Amino acid sequence: MSPVIDLEAERQEILRQYRRLLRTAKPYLQSGDTKIIKKAFNQSLEAHKDMRRKSGEPYILHPLAVAQIAVEEIGLGTTSIVAALLHDVVEDTPTEISDVERDFGPKVARIVDGLTKISGVFEQGTSEQAENFRKMLLTLSEDVRVILIKLADRLHNMRTLDSMPRHKQLKIASETIYLYAPLAHRLGLYAIKTELEDLHLKYTDTEIYADLKGKVKQSQSARNRFIKEFVQPIDDELKAQGFSYEIKGRPKSIYSILKKMRKQNVTFEEVYDLFAIRVILDVPHDQEKAACWQVYSIVTDFYQPNPDRLRDWVSTPKANGYESLHTTVMSHPGQWVEVQIRSRRMDDIAEKGYAAHWKYKDTGSLQPESTLEAWVNRVREMLESNNSSALEFMDEFRQNLFVKEVYTFTPKGKLIILPEKATALDFAFDIHTHIGLRCLGAKVNQKLEPFSYKLRNGDQVEILTSHKQKPTADWLNYVITSKAKNRIKDYLRDDKRSKADDGKFILEKRLELIGVENTPENFQRLLTYFNVPTAQEFYFRLAMGMLDGREIRENLFRQEGIITPRPSVLEPKKFDSEIQKIRGLHPNMLVVGERTDKFNHSLARCCNPIPGDDVFGFETETGLIIHRTSCHRAVDLMSNYGNRIVRAKWTDQLELAFLAGIRFKGSDRVGIVNDITRIISTALKVNMRSITVEANDGFFEGQILVFVNDTDHLNKLIQRLVRVNGVLQVERFDS
Repeated sequence: MSPVIDLEAERQEILRQYRRLLRTAKPYLQSGDTKIIKKAFNQSLEAHKDMRRKSGEPYILHPLAVAQIAVEEIGLGTTSIVAALLHDVVEDTPTEISDVERDFGPKVARIVDGLTKISGVFEQGTSEQAENFRKMLLTLSEDVRVILIKLADRLHNMRTLDSMPRHKQLKIASETIYLYAPLAHRLGLYAIKTELEDLHLKYTDTEIYADLKGKVKQSQSARNRFIKEFVQPIDDELKAQGFSYEIKGRPKSIYSILKKMRKQNVTFEEVYDLFAIRVILDVPHDQEKAACWQVYSIVTDFYQPNPDRLRDWVSTPKANGYESLHTTVMSHPGQWVEVQIRSRRMDDIAEKGYAAHWKYKDTGSLQPESTLEAWVNRVREMLESNNSSALEFMDEFRQNLFVKEVYTFTPKGKLIILPEKATALDFAFDIHTHIGLRCLGAKVNQKLEPFSYKLRNGDQVEILTSHKQKPTADWLNYVITSKAKNRIKDYLRDDKRSKADDGKFILEKRLELIGVENTPENFQRLLTYFNVPTAQEFYFRLAMGMLDGREIRENLFRQEGIITPRPSVLEPKKFDSEIQKIRGLHPNMLVVGERTDKFNHSLARCCNPIPGDDVFGFETETGLIIHRTSCHRAVDLMSNYGNRIVRAKWTDQLELAFLAGIRFKGSDRVGIVNDITRIISTALKVNMRSITVEANDGFFEGQILVFVNDTDHLNKLIQRLVRVNGVLQVERFDS
């Protein structure tokens, strides 16, 4: 029996949320804005009146929540509030974009259109998600607010993901970490980026998330006590010097703690910087830099700084606009502590990113060529000149998101900021396409270097060019920026087209010589014989000598029936290294989604799932491939091919042997390997496939590949190995 819905209580809740939105927006509103917002709210309420979310609540609460996030957490204004309230009406109701434009104007209509998914059939080999990402991102070249509202929409969806089925949770969480968290980071929305990362972890690795969250909570009172003692002398001195300020301790996010544990291969207890101290100064804009360095001097009077951990983003802000002075100092209990020093304006920009930039730009304190604006302009250029497939486009765009920068200079001292690992060739294309296309090499700090040279911070670069120089396909291996890649691809495409014209001329002359008419049928016989997919490719290969024109003889056109393609050295061998066929896999070992019970099941070799692992199925032409949800490829597959993801879980049918990897470390002693192997083969009767151990300076590291029945079997083995005298760490790895 379905629960009784209290319509009056729902109506009151909707009104309460609407009034809260108006209260939050009040400082941003101008004359007549309230009327426009009310009109948008009423239209959205009417359009969604019969719709409910998966949680059972009225749908209108979602656009209201998105508008609330846009104002309260990003700092957007009336146009964005209206667009947020209407962001789903075109996609989910009979309302058309033309209706939105008629009632609210072209700006709101453009934003809503950018937020509306493409419907319809997509070409084979492409991805619906990637096409929709591309459509949304292309609107970035017109209005950044599309992305900001989409981030607010995604944040609310992630906050309410509990009510979604498991496979949808995995798909949405994977898209979030794949694109939306990096986008939030790049647009300077630190708080939103952090929450999205934590929520992704909550739904994809629930046990680890809950464990770390518990540990962070347990250590909270001791941490607060430590922070209080640490800031006391700083607090006293700042007061004595007459500063207006605020000091707060910011805990590290669960996701970043886990990332640090994995990167440094340490336990939770060994992560030293679980929090950062932030000093926020209320000072005029023209005094910010001096005040930050003054506070740095006060902090380092009390605590010894780590000279390798000073980060000055006050003099040179990050590409996402982030400004702050960071230092890591040694506290009196012997613990490293990160201290962040910034002004109130810098803190506002760090939390609200792009929207805060525009607020400060209106007051004249943001330079037109700020690093963030320069990045957005660079992205616009990339978006407008990109004609690769949606999946390639997404891959390139992501490379522009989560990267560190390298700061370099032209011979005249102009600052050029490029992604980390950028080369001299990237530098050349950043200056001008023509210089990039003619680049021979570079003088870096007065020393000759090839154009493949990877730039370092502070390098002064002079590009050397030659009119005889021409790009080749190899150049794509020496650049990482989208601008350079696209310009090289454009040149190669134009060059190929030009050479194809030469090839067409060669063919015409050859056919004329052997007395064969140049008809579509005859040309098709050539494509079949030479096993070439397209006309342009055929002409290009002929011009480049990859096909021998002398093989085009009269008898090829006299043969009746099917032409047998000649063996081609260009045809790649077909192989399938991605999947591991399961030995004797019983059809009832896995319960999978609808329509897929007839599929062959195989295990992904990249993550070797075993019974008990949280898994999903991925549909391919040859069958269903089973991956672990924590597989390094999972995010990519679920983000770009969500429509091919199938829920899957293990049953308790059979005891089969599955391959799993265990890595261990410890203090070396005589007989330790013998103890480890005895537990594996004798005590737990587990078969080993291989074992490798390396010892150095009294420590050893090793790994074993074993056959186990399921995760319980594997965990028992790990627990036994941890108890071996001298073994310090044991963990599973993707074998």
